[in-house]
Amino acid sequence: MALVSSTPLLIEARQRGYGIVAFNVHTLEMLQAVVEAAEESRSPLILQTTVGTVKHLGIEYIVGAAQTAARRVSVPIALHLDHCQDFELILQCMRAGYTSVMIDQSMHPFERNVEMTRKVVEVARALNVNVEAELGKVGGVEDDIRVEDDKATLADPEECRRFVELTGVPTLAPAIGTAHGIYKGEPDIDFRRIEDIAGKVEVPLVLHGGSGIPEAQIKRCVSLGMAKINVATELKNAFSLSLQQSFAANPDDLDPRSYMSAAKQTVKRLAQEKMRLSGCAGKA
Repeated sequence: MALVSSTPLLIEARQRGYGIVAFNVHTLEMLQAVVEAAEESRSPLILQTTVGTVKHLGIEYIVGAAQTAARRVSVPIALHLDHCQDFELILQCMRAGYTSVMIDQSMHPFERNVEMTRKVVEVARALNVNVEAELGKVGGVEDDIRVEDDKATLADPEECRRFVELTGVPTLAPAIGTAHGIYKGEPDIDFRRIEDIAGKVEVPLVLHGGSGIPEAQIKRCVSLGMAKINVATELKNAFSLSLQQSFAANPDDLDPRSYMSAAKQTVKRLAQEKMRLSGCAGKA
C-alpha cells in the first residue's frame, strides 16, 4: 500500500488505548529494520526523520525508500518530519510525499506558536498530511535543537486546550517531564499533567523522549492518552554499538553487507520490543 497519513492511525490508537511507535531512522538499514519489525509484529508504523537526516540523505531518497517499503508490506506506514522550525522545508517535504510533519515553534511565545502552527495546518489539511506541534519545551538534545534542563518547561493543560482550539492541529506533543536522549536516572514524568491535558483535548498526544523509559511508565503514559511514542536515541545507539562490536570482533571484515546486516537485526529486535511495550503489536 501507499504511505498514509498518521492522523487516522493515531485517532484510533488513542480511542483504543495503545501507542504507535515512531522511530527516527538515519540509514536504509534502519528503515528496513523497523519496517520488517512492523510487518512481523502486525503493527502500524511511523517512520521519522530529523531535519539533519533530511539534509544528510535528501528528501527524494528518503521518500523513495519509504514509499518502496510501504508497497512491500501490508501494515500502514506514515512518514513524519520531526522537530522542524523551517516552514519552507515543511512545504518541500509535504510536496515530496511526507504524510506527517512537525512544526516546532515551542521556543517562541504562545501567540507565535499558534500563528505558525495554524499556517502549516491550513496547507497540510489540503494535502491530507498530519501535523504535530509542541507546547512547553522538552529538554535534552534532538539533532541540533538543544534545551538545557533549566530551560525545559511543562505544558499548561489550559493552554493546550486553547492551542488545539485556535490551530486545529490534529496531534499535540505536550512537554510532561520527558527528555530527548538517554536518561541519567528514572524519568520524572508528570502523569497527573498528562491526565489533565488528555481531559481537555481530544486529539492524540505525542510522547517525545521515549528512549529508555521503563515499561511501566510507558504503559501508564499510553493508558492516559499518549498515542504516539517517539524513539530516536535508543535506536541510533543500538545500531552504532552493533557496528562497533562487529569491528571489534572482526577487524578484518570490511564488507558492509556483513556488519550492516548485524546492526539491522539489532535494530529490528529493539523495534519489536518497543512495539510490544506500546501496545501496537497486532493492531495493524
